[in-house]
Amino acid sequence: MTPGNNGASTPEDDDPFGYLYADGRDAGATPPSGGGGYGYPGSVNRVRAVGERQYGQQGQQSQQAQTAQYAQAPYGQQQAPQQQGSQGGPNAHYQAPETFPGGAPTTRQSLHGGGGGRRGPNTKGLLIGAISVVAVVVIGIGAAMIGSDDGDKGTDDAGSAPSAAQTVEPSETAKKPAEEEEVDLPTIDAKALKLDGGATTASDVKGAKSTGGTYVAGLNAPGAQVTWTVNGIPKDGVYTLFAGYSAAGEDGEMTLTVNGKPFGSKLNLGNFAGAPQGDFEKGWTQTYAWPSLNKGTNTISVSCQDGDKCDVLLDQLWLKEGKVKN
Repeated sequence: MTPGNNGASTPEDDDPFGYLYADGRDAGATPPSGGGGYGYPGSVNRVRAVGERQYGQQGQQSQQAQTAQYAQAPYGQQQAPQQQGSQGGPNAHYQAPETFPGGAPTTRQSLHGGGGGRRGPNTKGLLIGAISVVAVVVIGIGAAMIGSDDGDKGTDDAGSAPSAAQTVEPSETAKKPAEEEEVDLPTIDAKALKLDGGATTASDVKGAKSTGGTYVAGLNAPGAQVTWTVNGIPKDGVYTLFAGYSAAGEDGEMTLTVNGKPFGSKLNLGNFAGAPQGDFEKGWTQTYAWPSLNKGTNTISVSCQDGDKCDVLLDQLWLKEGKVKN
């Protein structure tokens, strides 16, 4: 079909550029004039601005109403207005939603089932979830540490050796070394002593602590002497020699000899009980000296030498380790 055989009777057949072709000019097409149309003779000359073409007043009003509704609808609920022709059917000149005011996108997805306006992510729920996770982790770590402490305690209770970082306090009840323990040293009664120079045993005066109340008398004469051979001295050192005796009235003193050598001073036999002259029953007391002894066996003698005051009764002799007074 050519423009010359049936003419341009409809807008679709109206070729505005027909005057540019030879067959168009032969068919009478003319270029546009200052105020008129252009094209073939008898063609539809409907010059309108873009968007002013109408296909029925009802269709136009419906289209305008739907366009306004689309532009005012909340975000996420906008739907493209339906384009209808003058008879209520689909409009052949359908315009896409993005061409209307508001520039709606071609597709939308309603949030939360289409209800309400636009909503952001549920930050409150995410925060609660994060706090819950942190709490669970902290509780797990605490439980693990408690279990580890209990395990370590059980291991220590089982008798494991202490580590280098631990301090082992010495036991207050721990025994002292053997050499520091107090050693029971010998004691000798009067009747077991070796007597020389007129010394003799007696039991007339009451109060002696020896077995049977026996004591040594007759020491008040030059050359009178008692000797004690001591066995079982644990080590060399200073010991305390105790002597039980009775003095009445005047104080006494006698010579002390240790392993054949005179002690540095006289053995003091004072009347510490304050007994009257001649009342030996009330004069029982004790004295001491600090001689040096050898480990093993030692010989100790108490004698009445010239210048000594020997009017005493001798009851017992005993030793203690170190320098003590009772």
